[in-house]
Amino acid sequence: MKTVLLSLILTFVAFPQIQNIRISTTSASSPNEVSIAINPLNPDVVVAGSNISYLYTSTNRGATWSQKQMSSTLGVWGDPCLIYDHRGYLYYGHLSNPTVGYWIDRIVVQRSTNDGVSWNDGAGVGLTPPKEQDKEWLAADYHSPLFKGNIYMSWTEFDNYGSGATSDSSRILFSRSTDAGLSWMTAIKISDKSGDCVDEDNTVEGAVPAVGPNGEVYVSWTGPYGLLFDKSLDGGLTFGTDKFVAPHPGGWDYSVPGIYRANGLPITVCDTSQSAHRGNIYICWSDQGAGTNNTDVYVARSTDGGNNWGTPIRVNGDATSRHQFFCWLTVDQATGVLYSIFYDRRSTTSNLTDVFVARSADGGLTWENFKVSETSFNPSPSVFFGDYTGITAFQGRVYPIWMRADGSSLSIWTAPFFDSAAVLPVELTGFSANVEEDMVFLDWQTSTEVNNHGFNVERAKLESAFDKNYVFSTVGFVKGRGTSLFPVRYYFEDKRSEPGFYKYRLKQIDLNGEFEYSNEILVDLSHPLSFGLFQNFPNPFNPSTIISYEIPKAGFVSLKVYDITGNLVTTLVNGYKPAGVHEIDFNVESTKSSLSTGIYIYRIETEGFVDSKKMIFLK
Repeated sequence: MKTVLLSLILTFVAFPQIQNIRISTTSASSPNEVSIAINPLNPDVVVAGSNISYLYTSTNRGATWSQKQMSSTLGVWGDPCLIYDHRGYLYYGHLSNPTVGYWIDRIVVQRSTNDGVSWNDGAGVGLTPPKEQDKEWLAADYHSPLFKGNIYMSWTEFDNYGSGATSDSSRILFSRSTDAGLSWMTAIKISDKSGDCVDEDNTVEGAVPAVGPNGEVYVSWTGPYGLLFDKSLDGGLTFGTDKFVAPHPGGWDYSVPGIYRANGLPITVCDTSQSAHRGNIYICWSDQGAGTNNTDVYVARSTDGGNNWGTPIRVNGDATSRHQFFCWLTVDQATGVLYSIFYDRRSTTSNLTDVFVARSADGGLTWENFKVSETSFNPSPSVFFGDYTGITAFQGRVYPIWMRADGSSLSIWTAPFFDSAAVLPVELTGFSANVEEDMVFLDWQTSTEVNNHGFNVERAKLESAFDKNYVFSTVGFVKGRGTSLFPVRYYFEDKRSEPGFYKYRLKQIDLNGEFEYSNEILVDLSHPLSFGLFQNFPNPFNPSTIISYEIPKAGFVSLKVYDITGNLVTTLVNGYKPAGVHEIDFNVESTKSSLSTGIYIYRIETEGFVDSKKMIFLK
């Protein structure tokens, strides 16, 4: 598992163009508004969705795709959002158009336990007629001890969608599921201030949830008050006061030439990896603060749980006054590297449009840009282009997804690539050994794994604790998890053959045969293999004698001397002792009473062992 030190720039010099793969079939009718997710338990499987009801599945890391349409009695009506949880369950959130009810009267979440082969009918959330529910987004808690497995969702509720009446307003709602999406709590309002219902700048929209490393729930959105943020520390039951993040100059509902409608709605993510940026919260959006002819993509970050936010950083690195729009953001939760996708017109002077990805490995402070679309395309202003793109990443494998518009023809595309510069090796977070009697128990843990075949357990016999000339040999093999986003714990038992000093190490082996070694740990096995109480020497004695005993493991030891009638003469040992051989000098002159010539008994008691022997005192 070798760490590649080349920069991403060098990586893409070697591969100047990433292959574009069409996801949608030619029979698809103008698909748009895309979402994409990777199965964390089987990263070969990638799923995607698009408006209104399309589901796409790849079982070979995005090389080929199958297409089907979702169905539910509650209706399937756009704004698809797909996520996986830690169990490998797949969730498809979408708007409704039920047979009983009316258009977008609730949010629907359907669940699949077999990567989208089959689905339940789904659960409806937020039904409050006659209000409308729009633009839902999902997040799952993968790690936290209290809320692991919870599914969270935020969205916008309209009193009357499209209404300009001052009596009608919009708000951000939130709900959670604690039973893998089968049921949901009654939705709660988390926005302190409401917007209008026109579905433009003064409407509150873009509420995307994210989960922190300790189960924190974060949501941001935009509207007439700029970019706002709120959080929950009790698993989504309650939220605090809205916090201002940044202005949204020009509003979120702006115009881009050739696009039916455009927006700069925010996306929220949080780093839960083991990287140096763990816990960072990021909000990505686009705006026209530089002018109506110059849309740019920005990221703001917080390193203290959302209490404070840094100055927004521009993601697109062009020096032109051109448009970058429809952005999305993801963080690889194995590496902590950020990726943003957006449409880009830096290389054109017309409405021709490219697709770019930006990468940040330093917590969003600096960004590299590179084009992923093979050719430019020219959208038609009369064709609805959708409201967002998507991108996801796992263990260095990155999947951008976008709509391509060739006049009135829309299609869905991806350009999968492997970011070798970002991939961490199999990372040990602990390696220890414990000795019990004649067994050595090895214990180690990994935080993440990439293509991990397994571990050879190697042992070396030392002449002494300071021996430098030792040779390792393999004493066993423990199979690895392959690729894993989650911590994995491993165990190995080694039965020793003789006392002495030993060293242990792990040889981690990749699926391709590459390997690297762990640190070495020294194990003291010089102590005995069994319990024993030895005959005193000299015997008979006067005035003193040596009493010896051995214990193979540390523990509480009691060693007492009795006369022949069973009366206690003295206590020689009464306390915790380490494993090994111990000697006690018994001197009768140290006792409080004068001993007469005769036979005496010394008795040892420790966990799992009791023994006694006779000794003779001659006066």
